Amino acid sequence: MRLSRYFLPILKENPREAEIVSHRLMLRAGMLRQQGAGSFSWLPMGKKVLDKVCAIIREEQDRAGAQEILMPTIQSAELWRESGRYDDYGKEMLRIQDRHERDMLYGPTNEEMVTDIFRSYVRSYKDLPLNLYHIQWKFRDEVRPRFGVMRSREFLMKDAYSFDLAYEGARAAYNRMFVSYLRTFERVGMKSIPMRADTGPIGGDLSHEFIILAETGESAVFCHRDFLDMKVPGADVDYADDAGIARIVKDWTTPYAATEEMHDDKAWDAVADGDKVAARGIEVGHIFHFGEKYSKPMGAKVTGPDGKEHFVSMGSYGIGPSRLVAAIIEASHDENGIIWPEAVAPFDMALINMKAGDAECDRACDELYAALSAAGCDVLYDDTDQRPGGKFATADLIGLPWQIIVGPRGVAAGEAEIKNRKTGERETIPLSAVAARFGKSL
Repeated sequence: MRLSRYFLPILKENPREAEIVSHRLMLRAGMLRQQGAGSFSWLPMGKKVLDKVCAIIREEQDRAGAQEILMPTIQSAELWRESGRYDDYGKEMLRIQDRHERDMLYGPTNEEMVTDIFRSYVRSYKDLPLNLYHIQWKFRDEVRPRFGVMRSREFLMKDAYSFDLAYEGARAAYNRMFVSYLRTFERVGMKSIPMRADTGPIGGDLSHEFIILAETGESAVFCHRDFLDMKVPGADVDYADDAGIARIVKDWTTPYAATEEMHDDKAWDAVADGDKVAARGIEVGHIFHFGEKYSKPMGAKVTGPDGKEHFVSMGSYGIGPSRLVAAIIEASHDENGIIWPEAVAPFDMALINMKAGDAECDRACDELYAALSAAGCDVLYDDTDQRPGGKFATADLIGLPWQIIVGPRGVAAGEAEIKNRKTGERETIPLSAVAARFGKSL
């Protein structure tokens, strides 16, 4: 994509309404347009990152055996009255009426609707286990929506829901999602730490938050240093091996880890001082097991191998892709802008023409652009007539992993300068070697 043709409304000044790093950088880098309190339009660069995050989430959900569906954003209040949550949920739920004066709501979550889908079709234990997920917009009417897409009123959510005959199967489903989450966050370039968590309005008796460490994190977290070096399971992990998956979960839940709300001073004191990590963290995922909390009041039951009917045991598993984009920025930035992990970067690299309009620079850059594209690279080609300082500032702000810099002197010598955005390291290589270099590594 040529920058001269790309819709990228860069802001030179920090927006007044932006209180945290990710909000400020997403607005400045032209990723978002704030439409109102807690409401945002995702512009081309932001949408590309969001789509990449969602693609990774889908791949890992599918790998773990979940199946994708898509449920409506507007739900019937009657389903929520069945579960008993309609009056209990609070003012965060946006309640509305349609033209027939039927009570409706803009879904803040989907336990009731997915339970209704399940009970309409599934009758036998032979159809279990089942895990259904979707990636859909949610709405929660926060009293003070702040911090950009980290805590907005309208947000994108991946929510999965598991159905099993009894607790043993439900716990295995929980463990599969636990491991899937470890892999998902690793793949987007973040190290997540699972921490025991309060279940909140979702309900249930087993819950973990997945936290990434960031200096600008929203809450205090406490964990054992071992987590920093623990290896996430690879793509060959066998989700059909319940015992093996359970061992992975045990390994990842044995060292001490707690959010501020769940912190246990006595257990913390038992950790050696040299192994203590007290830091700031950002929640990027939350998983729950809640048994029959929804299946029982809503009549979601199946016939078991004993011939009797059993209310299914359920769990839910959430990741906010829109929130995760902001969390990645909070954990990966510097004073000049965003530093994207390669897996979710909107483009693989910036190709910077230092003197657009110069015949030799244009020729060299056009040839590089064509060769890199043919090698499978997604390139943002800065062919604008902006001054070099402005080009560098833009490239650093939007945070693409690599910058390929081509100027008159380099062209004369047959060379390009390569800059790694994360490390700042620079090297000079022949123009003829650039496409081969990146075509192999990206």
